[in-house]
Amino acid sequence: MNLYGVKAIYKFEMARMKRTIMQSVLSPVISTCLYFVVFGSAIGSRMGDIDGIDYGAYIIPGLLMLSLLMQSISNASFGIYMPKFSGTIYEVLSAPVSYAEIVLGYVGAAATKAVILGLIILATARLFVDYSVLHPVSMLAFLVLTAVTFSLFGFIIGIWADGFEKLQIVPMMIVTPLVFLGGTFYSIDMLPQVWQTISLFNPVVYLISGFRWAFYGVSDVHVGISVAMTLIFLAMCMTTVWWIFKTGYRLRS
Repeated sequence: MNLYGVKAIYKFEMARMKRTIMQSVLSPVISTCLYFVVFGSAIGSRMGDIDGIDYGAYIIPGLLMLSLLMQSISNASFGIYMPKFSGTIYEVLSAPVSYAEIVLGYVGAAATKAVILGLIILATARLFVDYSVLHPVSMLAFLVLTAVTFSLFGFIIGIWADGFEKLQIVPMMIVTPLVFLGGTFYSIDMLPQVWQTISLFNPVVYLISGFRWAFYGVSDVHVGISVAMTLIFLAMCMTTVWWIFKTGYRLRS
């Protein structure tokens, strides 16, 4: 393992976070704060409890997951796309680092930035809503697992994209609607039976449900199923990344 190569890529990507702190940190934090103000404080005070949990506190895991998914995908996709766009990807590919080390550097940095942002948002939420974390270790583990999984997914998107507009297609037109329809603002048990069944085909339901269990001990699906679905998606992403480097898809041309 060429740790110097991994460290170089990792530090370069983390330095980009410092250069773009307004976009990378302040913008998503402010956007999430607006959700807390509107849905947590204003509307939440007029809503009833869900599963015995105050509505403002109930939506915290979903909003945190929304920011985590978007930032994981955005950081990783932009991180690998820019070397492709500028042509410096060939220097990375010809350097004495393996494909696994390249992925570890880019995905590790993207996941680190997403986790840091998630913890900042979690701390900021305390200013608007009173909440507690029933299983803090599980919450942190789920946070890291989700960040790594979707950073890998973002890495795949960055390689697939051949233009800046394609970097935004999947996060904005697929991931965001899935998050909003995945139980961010409600429990799927509140839906009619047919829509409950349809919701189970939404993979984000399992992420939010597992994350909410770590906070309050309640979930729409069993936490074991949530973890299993996340690990399955992680394995799919790892297999796709392996195939990309094996075939050179969108890397050598």
